Amino acid sequence: HVLFPGTIVPLHIEHAALQTGVHEAVRLELPIGVVLQRQTLASEQDTGMGMGTAPGNLHEVGTSAAVLRYLTTPEATHRAVVRGLRRFRILGYLEGYPFTVARVQYVDDPVTVTAEVEGRARALKQSAHETLQLLPQAPPGMAASLDGIADPAQLADVIAGLLDIAPEDKQSLLETFDLKARLDKLLLVLARRIEVLKVARDVAERTQASIGDVNRKHLLREQMRVIQNELGEGGDSAAEIDEFAKAIADAHMPADVEKAAQKELKRLARMPDSAGEGSAVRSYLDWLTELPWAAEHEPAIDIAEARRVLDQDHFGLEKVKKRILEYLAVRKLNPAGKSPILCFVGPPGVGKTSLGQSIAKATGRTFVRVSLGGVHDEAEIRGHRRTYVGALPGNIIQSLRKAGTRNGVMMLDEVDKLGAGGFHGDPSSALLEVLDPEQNSSFRDTYLAVPFDLSLVMFLCTANVLDTIPGPLRDRMEVIQLPGYTTHEKLQIARRYLVARQLSATGLDGERCEISDAALTATIEGYTREAGVRNLEREIGSVFRSAAVRIAEGSVQRVAIEAEDLPAILGRKKYEAEVAMGSDMPGVATGLAWTPVGGDILFIEASRAPGNGRLILTGQLGEVMKESAQAALSLVKARAVTLGIAPETFEKSDIHVHVPAGATPKDGPSAGVAMFVALTSLLTGRPVRSHVAMTGEISLRGLVLPIGGVKEKVLAALRAGITTVMLPERNERDLDDIPADARAQLRFVWLKQVDGALEFALSGIPHISPVAGAPVASRLESP
Repeated sequence: HVLFPGTIVPLHIEHAALQTGVHEAVRLELPIGVVLQRQTLASEQDTGMGMGTAPGNLHEVGTSAAVLRYLTTPEATHRAVVRGLRRFRILGYLEGYPFTVARVQYVDDPVTVTAEVEGRARALKQSAHETLQLLPQAPPGMAASLDGIADPAQLADVIAGLLDIAPEDKQSLLETFDLKARLDKLLLVLARRIEVLKVARDVAERTQASIGDVNRKHLLREQMRVIQNELGEGGDSAAEIDEFAKAIADAHMPADVEKAAQKELKRLARMPDSAGEGSAVRSYLDWLTELPWAAEHEPAIDIAEARRVLDQDHFGLEKVKKRILEYLAVRKLNPAGKSPILCFVGPPGVGKTSLGQSIAKATGRTFVRVSLGGVHDEAEIRGHRRTYVGALPGNIIQSLRKAGTRNGVMMLDEVDKLGAGGFHGDPSSALLEVLDPEQNSSFRDTYLAVPFDLSLVMFLCTANVLDTIPGPLRDRMEVIQLPGYTTHEKLQIARRYLVARQLSATGLDGERCEISDAALTATIEGYTREAGVRNLEREIGSVFRSAAVRIAEGSVQRVAIEAEDLPAILGRKKYEAEVAMGSDMPGVATGLAWTPVGGDILFIEASRAPGNGRLILTGQLGEVMKESAQAALSLVKARAVTLGIAPETFEKSDIHVHVPAGATPKDGPSAGVAMFVALTSLLTGRPVRSHVAMTGEISLRGLVLPIGGVKEKVLAALRAGITTVMLPERNERDLDDIPADARAQLRFVWLKQVDGALEFALSGIPHISPVAGAPVASRLESP
């Protein structure tokens, strides 16, 4: 670079001697000399103004400069901003200084401006204006700045400093002391520059006009591809195309799918590497080539092995295992048949997902799980359109890619928690195509836009409740109920599976830590209240972690955990037998309820106060439950004389029925018997026996109608310490669903009419004669 008088430029100073010289000039407020090197030596490479240290390597003409600013950056580089002052010619160099010092003679431009010089200066300004108009990146105020320069010599130096020409050409302009000759040289340089800019402008205009020509665009792209191949720059793209072609051939796609893949591959081959759409096409081809179009496991269903695996992995659940074995037997004898979709329904923690894993293990297939809880967008099932940024296939296709086989076991988890249809479509409707054997042989994912055969996939579903599953979807599944476990079953599960798993998780073994059956039973009854065993496993883990701390500290070598140790480890009991609430106070009866996480006991409380015969219902009761309370009160009124209740009691009293846990909504007809007993207890003054629980719907004729969830309710009664359970007689068929050990601990009373409940529920009440002609009200079945 060359510095001209009147111009300001930044310098990058690298050589230590030059840094010293500039420091000294700044200190003494003296100018420095800026001289162009004849050549850049390998040992003295500078940037910026290129100031070397060897006198023989410098031109003879340079420019004196004032240092306006000098700074050192955090990267230890030295920079200076200088303004050119006067031309000089080097006469000789002085020795003995740590930097280059020279004797110079200043060369100044003549003061007299002739007409020829004035004319050339005007022509130079005009050429500069024309050049600036042709430069799209020219600063907007540059033309006005040039107009403000009246001195021809200064104008020439400023324009020369702005020109983008070779340093040697600039040095030639600096060494041209005659102003007229210097102006002539600048006019010639600008004329050439203007010609080049005009040609570039014409080329740009012609190129812009031809952009719309589709054929020309394809031709240019093809030429560019050929040129890239000639230059060796197109090898990666060609290799990628070959790799995709091989992957398509190896995928064994159906003919229509392969045709679509080849079409996309040809599009990719025609695209330049910089095309934004290329990444979307590559992603699409990746999905097509990595799906298991033909890969599948050999069918290997061994019923004996399946029975062994199910018994090994799960305790109890005999009916469930029986149905699974039937399902597998049919699949073995008729592989091409359309098997039903099994849906395991039950509370959390009872082993629904692990049953699917056991089926996959027994059949030697790959297991994949698709969680559908909270899915509100149909595209999560069927995929997104490829036009969207970041589009992907749906969860079904993604899981198949993960499985690597088209006949694996796919578990659709929590189908009861699918979001309802809305702005983004209905995911449950999209799932119909997946599960319907008549349609899933040609399932079409929106992203793939080609059919995929799902008929070989073994679909399993899980849910906590059936009520929230849409009817058409539920119609395509065979429901298998998984009820909650009894205390005995939980103890066996803990002993067989949970203890060993948590010992391994804490780094212990049976030699260093053991837990007694009494401690496990106390944990089940006092620290968990659930249908499954998920919380039980957490509590067992807490017990073993406490033992691990003691062993790791070295205080003991072996830990044996008994029931009396649990309060110190787990704290005080979280659950107590709720039957204690059923005190000797009249008007409190114990009912039984079904919940999504199993069964529970439900207290019905009744009280009366002076009033005018109102019935007050509280406790977040639903409409059906309110009607049950009204029906129960009507039955009590109809039997008032038989029960020894004065008829005027109803007219002079307000009766209040409350179901505790008021923040929890409750509904259903099965509390009718309990409400009848609670009202009778209130109005007769006889308390309900605390060890008796009851459930059943009632009619105005006094009949006890059947209800659902018998097993869950009976197990809840057993957990709560109930010894006598009253059930509708028409539910006697459900007794086989209750485990034998639970039946052995309970006494069952089968009710035909509601009057029979009073004989076993109320303390000190005589036998109530049924309405004439009615069947026997109740029948006792002892354990």
